[in-house]
This record gives sequence, structure tokens and C-alpha cells, in this order.
Amino acid sequence: MHIYLVGGAVRDKLLGKPLVDRDHVIVGARPEDLLAKGYRPVGKDFPVFLHPQTGEEYALARTERKTGRGYHGFAFHADPTVTLEEDLARRDLTINAMAEAEDGALVDPFNGARDLEQRLLRHVSAAFVEDPVRLLRVARFAARFAPLGFSVAPDTMALMQQMVRDGEIDHLVPERVWQETRKALAEAQPSAFLRVLRESGALAVLFPEIDALYGVPQRAEFHPEIDTGVHVEMVLDMAARIAPGNDVVGFCALTHDLGKALTPADALPRHIGHEHAGVAPLRRLVARLRVPTEHATLAEQVCREHLNAHRAFELKPATVLRLLSSLDALRRPERLALFLAACEADKRGRLGHADDAYPQATYLRRARDTAAAVSSEPFIAQGLQGPAIGEALTAARIAAIASLSRAES
Repeated sequence: MHIYLVGGAVRDKLLGKPLVDRDHVIVGARPEDLLAKGYRPVGKDFPVFLHPQTGEEYALARTERKTGRGYHGFAFHADPTVTLEEDLARRDLTINAMAEAEDGALVDPFNGARDLEQRLLRHVSAAFVEDPVRLLRVARFAARFAPLGFSVAPDTMALMQQMVRDGEIDHLVPERVWQETRKALAEAQPSAFLRVLRESGALAVLFPEIDALYGVPQRAEFHPEIDTGVHVEMVLDMAARIAPGNDVVGFCALTHDLGKALTPADALPRHIGHEHAGVAPLRRLVARLRVPTEHATLAEQVCREHLNAHRAFELKPATVLRLLSSLDALRRPERLALFLAACEADKRGRLGHADDAYPQATYLRRARDTAAAVSSEPFIAQGLQGPAIGEALTAARIAAIASLSRAES
């Protein structure tokens, strides 16, 4: 029995990055061998075990055979005769198909180390096309490693384009699309995820609402980058900079301007009312991908209210309170923080504006704190009851925000 460290742990070790997950492959063993050593089985489709002391994953070396369309159309074979190279051959990218022996020796049958040096995301074999999730994984890895200069190898991009033409990605289940998207939105450069999907043709299939934004012009005095799709890419990367690793803010950034794709041609490059027009396509996207409620709710609020956040200093105190109340910010200030992060990303995700200040966020946080400090207790003490308490509380909070607004100006 031989044990190897495999996959991302080997890749990240060669890149000098900290190891987050350590996965292992065992060659020359049977399930009963591991059970006898105290390993705990967790795999449903193929033999995966947890180490009795470390809890790290250990999988028996296996091969896979395509049996149908889509992600689930595979049959797996694991027994002591499967070699390490056969196991590595079923992996998606060469940089993920390396192993490290127990003595530290690198096992690299598909030249993953060379592709690491050349900063290439390259498929291991033609079997890449058999699993449509791999297309999304490549786009996600592009989002992770783009800051290091990685790009998709031309022959791999050609395979991905073929997968789209053949309709293989049509069989992706919503949960897997969302799972990979959510991870990509938490990466360092999420714009690369969109660019890879768009070049492969998959963006138009999986995210037609996003794909429709490319080529839609905006007013140059407000958006020097002009193209709305390019703007969304810039907002995504700014969101990753402002709220690193936060996929909720990332999803809000991704979907905040969907209404611009619906602007009539004779109205361009103005987009009057796009913040309201974007709600319907956002809801379609959310329903199709089964996006979690937390993401969907805040994304709709960002879509609808981001312009109000930008002009916060111009809003009437009653409108400021309505905005805060719609976010439930008085009870949950963390929601306001996420909302403001997405709005700031929108404001700074423009050509030449990356380092702009966003004082609106400070003002709205202060307005929230000022309103939240107003208590209903004095009104109860005055003998007010029922709706009258709420009305008095609202009026007092509006007055408090008005005082803050005068002080700010």
C-alpha cells in the first residue's frame, strides 16, 4: 500500500501558497484494508475515507468511465490494481494532476509543474469534455489564479468551446452551476470567471442575463469604460478588493445592473429606471440557479437601491429611513455593511475611479446608528399606544436623521 498527497495540495505547495486542504490517494489497497486500520468511510459513489487521527481525506485510486450525459454520467472503478497514473489521468487540469510520494518525490506524469511555471490552465486529456462541471472549474481556477498571470491554454479553450457546441453543458444541474459560481465570486479576480465563460460560449447558455450586458453602452462621462459588461467585470473585482472572499457581495456586484440590458436602443446610452428593470431578470436568474435566499434578497435590494446609495446626501431623511428599514439595518447592521460594500464596488468599479472615496457609506452608517439610537420608551411613557407608538418613533428617527444631515452638510 502506497499513500500519495495529491491535487490542490501539491499544486499550492509548488506555488508557495499555504495548504488549506490535503487530499490523499492510496494505491494497492482495498476498502477492508483501510477499515482495519480505523479509517472511516464517507464516499457514496467511490471509496473515500477519513484518517482516524487527522480527519483528512484518503481515496482509493480509481478510474472512471463515461456512461451518460452530464455530471452524474460516470461509472467508477477502484481496486488494488489501479495505478497512480491512471488515477491522476482522470483529473481535470495538469496542475491538479500531480502527486507527492511519502518520501517527498514529485510524481508528475502530465507536466503539471511545467504548466505551473508557464501559468497555464491545461486539460489532462481529451476525457476533459466528458464532465461539463470541468468547464466551470476552469473558469473558477482562472478567477483564483489570474492575479498570478494564469490563462487558459488555447487547446483547452477549444475543447471548452466544443463542449458548449455539443450541448454538454446543457445537462449541468443548477446546484453545481451555483456551487462553482459561488466559489468563483469569492476568488481574487472574479472577472476572469466571466471572461473564460464568455470566450467558451458558456456565459450565454448559463448566464444569458449577464451575457446580454456586453456591448451595451453607458454614458462616457459616468462610465469611461463604456461597455456595461466590462463595468460588471470591474465591479466584481472591486467587490473582491473591498470584501475579500465574500460571495454575497460578489453576487450583488454580478447582478446589480441587469436592467441595462433591457434599455431600449433609442434611449441609449442613458439607462433611466434600470435599477427597477433589473429586478425581473435577477429573479429569473435566482430561480433558475436556486440561489440561496440570503444572496437573492440582498442582490435585489442592491439592484433596486444602489442609485439611492450613491445619492445618499441628496435623499430626504424619510427616504434614508425607508432605505435603512428596507434592509432591516436597524436590527441587522451587518446587512447594511454588505449592501454598502456592493454599492461602493459599483461606484469605484469604473475606469479611472478605483481609488475614489465613498463618503456615502460613512453617512448611511451614521444615519443607521442615529436612527437605531431612538427608542420607543419615551412614547410609551407618554401614554401612546398601538400604531401611534410606531408613528411617533418613525417621526423621531426622521428628525434625528435630518439633524445628522444638517451636521454633515
